[in-house]
Amino acid sequence: MTQPSLHPIERKILLLLSSRPTQSAEMNTITKELSMPIDQVRRGIEWLKFKNLVKIVTETSTYLSTVLKEGTPEAKLPERKIVELISKIGGNSIDIKDLAKEKKISPSEFNAGLMNALKNGWITKIGTTITINTSSQKSSPEEKLLHRLLKEEQINISNLGNDEIRAYELLRKRPGFISEKNESNHKIHLLQAGHNISQTLTQSNSEDEVIKITAELLRSGKWKHLKFRGLDVSSPVQNHSLGRTHPLTDLISEVKEIFISMGFSEIEGPMIQSSFWNFDVLFTPQDHPAREMQDTFYIHGNMPTEDIDNTVLNRVSDIHSKCWKYKWNVEEATRHVLRTHTTAVTLRYLAENKQDEARIFSVGRVFRNEKMTYKHLMEFHQVEGVVIGKDLTLRDLMGLQTLFYSRLGIKKVKFWPTYFPYTEPSLQSMVFIEETGKWIELFGMGIFRPEVTASVGLTGNVLAWGGGLERIAMIRYGLNDVRELYENRLSWLRSVPICRL
Repeated sequence: MTQPSLHPIERKILLLLSSRPTQSAEMNTITKELSMPIDQVRRGIEWLKFKNLVKIVTETSTYLSTVLKEGTPEAKLPERKIVELISKIGGNSIDIKDLAKEKKISPSEFNAGLMNALKNGWITKIGTTITINTSSQKSSPEEKLLHRLLKEEQINISNLGNDEIRAYELLRKRPGFISEKNESNHKIHLLQAGHNISQTLTQSNSEDEVIKITAELLRSGKWKHLKFRGLDVSSPVQNHSLGRTHPLTDLISEVKEIFISMGFSEIEGPMIQSSFWNFDVLFTPQDHPAREMQDTFYIHGNMPTEDIDNTVLNRVSDIHSKCWKYKWNVEEATRHVLRTHTTAVTLRYLAENKQDEARIFSVGRVFRNEKMTYKHLMEFHQVEGVVIGKDLTLRDLMGLQTLFYSRLGIKKVKFWPTYFPYTEPSLQSMVFIEETGKWIELFGMGIFRPEVTASVGLTGNVLAWGGGLERIAMIRYGLNDVRELYENRLSWLRSVPICRL
């Protein structure tokens, strides 16, 4: 078997381990004896472990210490304070009522001290009289352990005797005297393969090796007579987590590219809209439940009526009054709202541009006052595509939608009639997901109602479809809970491939 190439750090560690009777040493010991930084030692040990030359055994030790300071009143146990107080006040005996009146010991210490002093046999209580016994002159196991902790500062629990173990068990139940700390010690053991290699090494093996070629070595020709350190091309390479765009951002870019490839132009608009563009233009009556605060986020303030073209304003007012049979209120129409769909942007664009033929799309955030669940969010992205033309039919819309899905990698699509407030006829699309073997609902679509197109001055047909982008993301990334897209869990974010094969 070919001997693996070794770095000078690895050689030094192997030589140190092989020189010890146990052929093992703690990592801190290796660092100290080699006078090397701990990071270099760790790196060398990991290299040796990868080459199966050493093994690492981790041992966890518990250390005891105390926050008390020797010579202070707090360093004495309550039972010792009780005995000293009795001796100071009453000699060898005292009435318990007189003892309880003393202010030099707190009530909690008084009760604990009295109980433990009786348990230790340091005092005897007859009636209400307490008498000190001669056994009080001896230290209890708890006192002895506490004294040792004050002297040594820190003790490994494995170095405690049997009496000290019992004292430790008693003291750990009494807060404020001892604390515990767990420390992990890494012990490095030389394996047989490492031992065999170490027998062929000497300290001079790596001292004369040259690390890098310099211009001086090349000019002088000295490099011909030098020994260069080898490179171990089989050593593991450190993983680097590079920055990248969020998977949802990648999907948004992909959707935009698909629309542009189909001849669409992107439009954008503000997230804060007036109720006029968000609801009224879309033929939604002002008493519709969707306009309540339970379903919509309203912003304080109203939009000036001067910002709306009078012709469009009058058309919308007339359509609502004639079709819904109520008095349309302009104040209600100008209330500010966080848009509940991107169609508000679309209708405003159509009203301002009045194109006979066009293909436009938008991808933007929308807001719904809904309870967050595994399939619903209060804020999400909506995708919307719109086509304007005189001779367009529902069949054209179905073809466009099928083409859009196919470029997303979804091949099986079907449609069925449904109802949407501002399109007629309306369809719901269903797509088949190969991974789950199920059909699921995706985008809604339809032809804008004449009441909607007439309000913005259009005479031709307007095809529209749209839906939540997060639903597509769940399908693309195999998620069962839409909230996972926004949890920023690094393990998932790094596992999503940038390019899908």
